[in-house]
Parts: sequence; structure tokens; C-alpha cells
Amino acid sequence: MQIVVTGGAGFIGANFVLRTLQHRPDVRISVLDALTYAANPETLAPVADRIRLIEGDIADAEIVDDVVRSADLVVHFAAESHNDNSLADPSVFVRTNLVGTYTLLEAVRRHGVRFHHVSTDEVYGDLALDAPARFTESTPYNPSSPYSSTKAGSDLLVRAWVRSFGVQATLSNCSNNYGPYQHIEKFIPRQITNVLSGIRPKLYGTGANVRDWIHVDDHNDAVWTIIDKGRIGDTYLIGADGETDNRTVVQTILELLDQPRDAFDFVTDRPGHDLRYAIDSTRLRTELDWRPEYVDFRSGLAATVRWYRDNADWWQPYKQQVESGYAQTENVLG
Repeated sequence: MQIVVTGGAGFIGANFVLRTLQHRPDVRISVLDALTYAANPETLAPVADRIRLIEGDIADAEIVDDVVRSADLVVHFAAESHNDNSLADPSVFVRTNLVGTYTLLEAVRRHGVRFHHVSTDEVYGDLALDAPARFTESTPYNPSSPYSSTKAGSDLLVRAWVRSFGVQATLSNCSNNYGPYQHIEKFIPRQITNVLSGIRPKLYGTGANVRDWIHVDDHNDAVWTIIDKGRIGDTYLIGADGETDNRTVVQTILELLDQPRDAFDFVTDRPGHDLRYAIDSTRLRTELDWRPEYVDFRSGLAATVRWYRDNADWWQPYKQQVESGYAQTENVLG
């Protein structure tokens, strides 16, 4: 099988490439990635001789067509995904998440290539902190940021291309990922690398916001399950029952690194900060027989802490720049 992985030098995409080559050695992979700040080709160094890495924009129709024409499958991870950045400059989110997905859909349509679209639970908006409800495949879309709204739009494009043009596509919406090789602007690796760098972790608002955490390997195993068994045109939600509030996550990281649980600061909340995400992955589990491997969030987080502690050379060159960027917008609350 010849597959194209868009965004394959980013966090989830690169882990997908590494895991696929580990468990499916017969698969040939071409990675199409714009190599923006969020990508790191060094992540793919261990398999550099087994993949084809193409630097290119998924909104560039000529590049996309050339890469897709010989593929059997396109797995579409590429996205602008940082909420704070989407508030600062929404335009790149529109180009990548909407125009880029459209460009890919037209290419797979022309060449008859199977397509899997990777999306986020943030398209559904948020839930009340004390609500029993969780997101399901039938939850109405209610995005709250330029990031989540452009991802919602990309989902709708895929569904329209399936119905209108017969594109062979499946979709998945996943909860928050964590694990190795995640860019240190993201919540968990930022807190880990802050502690490792002697910087006090920062929490938006009161730290009460809840995310439904899933290890990146579990996410990627679910993606393959959907590719192998999913019904064309359908959407599957991926989650591992990992609901945890942000304050608890930071306190757990501090404990795992032998620091006091209160060694963090609160900062001004970000605009439109979603309260709670929660995934109901019943359909994926019952229809496609998928189960997560990392069912204990604390143990998965401990493994992630160890990875960042043992791989400082991967993240240290970017740490000062990331913290300088945050310093311009964060105000510490007294």
C-alpha cells in the first residue's frame, strides 16, 4: 500500500508514520508537510530511509496532485491547530484547514484515492463542567474559535464530497492528544518543559477547564481501525475516557517531577476558552472493536514526562522562543 500522510512531520502525523512503519512494514509512506514551525523533520530521522518527505503546502494544487496521483490512501492530519494563534491571525487557519482540505479532496476525487480526514472534538464547542453529556457523532457543531470553526468547515467539505462526488472517505474527531514529540507550545509539553527549565507552570483562568486526554498511539491505532473497518462517509469519535481538569494535569506533572503541587501561577484566561470536552467513543468500540491501550492517564502522563526529560535536545532549542511569545499575552493574576 502506498499512502500519503499530510502533516506527517507534526506531532500526531509523525507518530502515525513511526507507528505505521513499526506495525505495517509493507506500507510505503510519502509525507507531505509544509514544515512550518510546528513540524520537526528530526522526529522522522529514525525512518528517513523508509519514507519520502515532500515539503509543500496542501493548498498548492500542483504539488498535491503530483503526490496524490500514485497513492492508494491519503491520511489527512495537516492543520493549523493552536487556538491562541488562531486568535492572533485567523487567515492561515482558513488557508490550511479549509482551502488545503478542499485541494486534497479535489485531488483524491480526480484520482480515485481513498481518504481519511482527521479532525477534532473542538468542532462541537464545549460542555458545562457539571453536565453528564458527552459528544457523540450526532452532536451539533458549535465551534468557538477560528481554529475550531475552520476544522468544522473542513469536516463538512469532506462529507459534501462523499455525497456529491462519491469520494471514498471516512472521518474521525478525536479528543486532546498527548505523548512524545508534541510541540512545546501545547499545554502538557509546555508545562513539563517549564518545570524541567525551572519555570513555574502557567494556568489559564482557574484551571477548571476539562479536556478528555488520549495518548497519541491510541489515537493513531484508532485511525487505522477506521481505515480498515469504517464505513465510507461515516464519522467516528475517538476518546479514551481521560477527562481531567487542567489544574489536576499541572499538579500531576509537578508531582511526577518531585515538585510541590502548588508551584504554578494563574494567568488571565484566553478569550472564548472552552470549558469542557468529553468524547463518547461507544460507536468506535462496539462497531469496530477498538480499545485504547493507555487506560490510566497518570501512567501515560508519567511516560510522557520521562520522554521530555530524556529528550531535551529535541525541545530545548525552541523553548525560549515559545515562552517569549506567551509572555507578550499572559498576565499573571495576583
